[in-house]
Amino acid sequence: MKQVVQNYKSGELAVLDVPVPGCKPGGVLVRSAYSLISTGTELMKVSEAGMSMLGKARSRPDQVAKVMQSVATNGVPATYRKVMGKLDSYTPLGYSLCGVVEQVGAGIDDVKVGDLVACAGNEHALHAELNWVPKNLYAPVPDGLAPRHAAFGTVGSIALQGVRQGESRLGEVALVIGLGLIGQLVVQLLAASGVRVVGADPDPARCELAERLGAAACGDPASAAVGTAVAELTGGHGVDQVYLAAGGGSNQPVELAARLCRDRGRVVDIGKCRLDLPWNAYYEKELDVRFSRSYGPGRYDPSYELEGRDYPIGYVRWTERRNLACFLDLLARGSVDVEPLISHIADFDDAVETYQRLKDGELKAVAVLFRYPEHTAEAEEAAEPAAVSVTVPAVNVQRSPARVAKSPVRLAFVGAGNYATSMLLPHLAQRDGVKLSTVVTTTALSAANAQRKFGFDEATTDLDAVLGDTSVDAVFVVTRHSSHAELTRKALLAGKTVFVEKPLALTEDELAGVLAAVEESGNDRLQVGFNRRFAPLLQEARQRFGTRTGPANLRYLVNAGRLDHGSWYLQQGSEGSRFVGEGGHFIDTASWLLDADPVSVFATAPSGNEDLQVVLRYPDGSTATISYVTSGPSGFPKETLDLIADGRALRLDDFVRASVYGRKRWVSSRLPKARDKGQNAELAAFVKAVRTGGPMPVPLESLVATTAATLAVQSALASGAPVTLARAR
Repeated sequence: MKQVVQNYKSGELAVLDVPVPGCKPGGVLVRSAYSLISTGTELMKVSEAGMSMLGKARSRPDQVAKVMQSVATNGVPATYRKVMGKLDSYTPLGYSLCGVVEQVGAGIDDVKVGDLVACAGNEHALHAELNWVPKNLYAPVPDGLAPRHAAFGTVGSIALQGVRQGESRLGEVALVIGLGLIGQLVVQLLAASGVRVVGADPDPARCELAERLGAAACGDPASAAVGTAVAELTGGHGVDQVYLAAGGGSNQPVELAARLCRDRGRVVDIGKCRLDLPWNAYYEKELDVRFSRSYGPGRYDPSYELEGRDYPIGYVRWTERRNLACFLDLLARGSVDVEPLISHIADFDDAVETYQRLKDGELKAVAVLFRYPEHTAEAEEAAEPAAVSVTVPAVNVQRSPARVAKSPVRLAFVGAGNYATSMLLPHLAQRDGVKLSTVVTTTALSAANAQRKFGFDEATTDLDAVLGDTSVDAVFVVTRHSSHAELTRKALLAGKTVFVEKPLALTEDELAGVLAAVEESGNDRLQVGFNRRFAPLLQEARQRFGTRTGPANLRYLVNAGRLDHGSWYLQQGSEGSRFVGEGGHFIDTASWLLDADPVSVFATAPSGNEDLQVVLRYPDGSTATISYVTSGPSGFPKETLDLIADGRALRLDDFVRASVYGRKRWVSSRLPKARDKGQNAELAAFVKAVRTGGPMPVPLESLVATTAATLAVQSALASGAPVTLARAR
């Protein structure tokens, strides 16, 4: 079999052919499916091996002390031979993997051949095709958990043990210093237990990742951002716990911990960082400094790890193995998500090259996995997710007669934020036959500003008064995403025609609540702000493309760009994911061009960012691929679209130019720099429907189908399988 090894004297890395380990009693022989590279611990070891002898000595003073003791006991010549012999030997790498049980040793009855297990230990979960693993260092993988995720079991146990040492309690605030692999897991574990987390790391990308995974705020420890966030979250008292998950020779982490921790707070050391404790700072606050020893109780105890002697649960609740099983369970239930941490998956045969790229900084990664050639397919198949289906709610309504509005049409706005004041109100304020009646906001000043700028008759913070005003014909809901569904529901029940900015809902339950209001009131007068189908340039291009007869392929590239730090779009816990917030735009445009609603959704996300690939399938076999990327350059066009069918092609270049290729070619004239994405035409169609009582610009069934498809993207990401959109009957 093959195994990754290193010569600590020369620094050489190699993949060697070595004998297969025997399957001894008290353990199992495991064939690796995935093993995890610790970009902290292992890279430190690899880097040390490349140092001079003096550099090695400086980096490991503990080993130097042992050498000096040996010199005193055995003399210089014997000690030299012993040390050089040990250095000039191959040593293994790795300590966290997932694989399939190939052979079961005597005394093992909790797993069988073919079972998927997660394994731990720097002597037993190595980067090797086969490993013998004793009983207390493996745990069965729950059904449905992907092997590449289960390979995080050991590092997850390290993070989990650190959190246990911090004794975090619901409602507390914690600071995590160092947002590498362990730090990112600590952030998620704390957030899952109801602790608000502030992260500190000099890498902006890692800060952004931690915020997406549950941190309330993150920043560079050298800046004022971290201290400001701590002060805001704690009322100036300081955090309850600090978790040191950083490495390196700087003493900044322990100094920052003392400065931002509250009186009698807890400081937990998980990583291997410098610990020159500033005595006055720690003494004056009487800080409780704790160490977290690797995976948990049992670590470094041969009777536990090698002989399989467990500690009674009544005395030691969380052991090494129980921590491992607990973390796997958290992964399986979705409480922790490791997929965004996977920066790279390398074939095991490319191990040496992968280590070198990591060491040289060419490959910047949070977590890297080795994928093994044999049994990987079987392991993935063992965790293959079941088919997923999402029901698209039916629109069941006995429609009440639409009210014909008097002239002018009186409109009320709920919300007056940036989008409302820049993209909607300027068009409505100058439209004939429209009267801006009332603006409702949660803060009095923003309502007064909107009244002054756009000429509203009234400004108020009283929503109920507006909904009860019979003179108001239509209500615009232009608030934060989390309030859209509830405000829409109230307005429909009040008998108002409603224009709600996307998204209509953040969850299936919210969507069902809106439709329940439609059914209860008989009022289906609803429009969602999907404006791109109204863009004049796209309208003309569609007309020139003509009617198609065969299935189409549509590609939509959205260069969404990165959000500014602090944007409320990043508050996924309350406001939903970024794609849920605006992805309906692109799904609606695709469905309008294909003249149908999707029947299935598949989605995949590259590791470590918010980029998405969404594939929609339609009843006639057409497909639409939406590439939603946040990592693209700012100078690149934001939206480009291609539609190909029946030997013809339609191309849209960022709402500036469009073209159609067929027997004849049509190219639009280039529009001015201000792109027309259809808001004005959309509002004109909406106002006309309100004034005449005619049909709404987009059928409600289409709005519901688009919303359901947008929500299904998250289900597809979670399951790793296509999601069928089944129509309710």
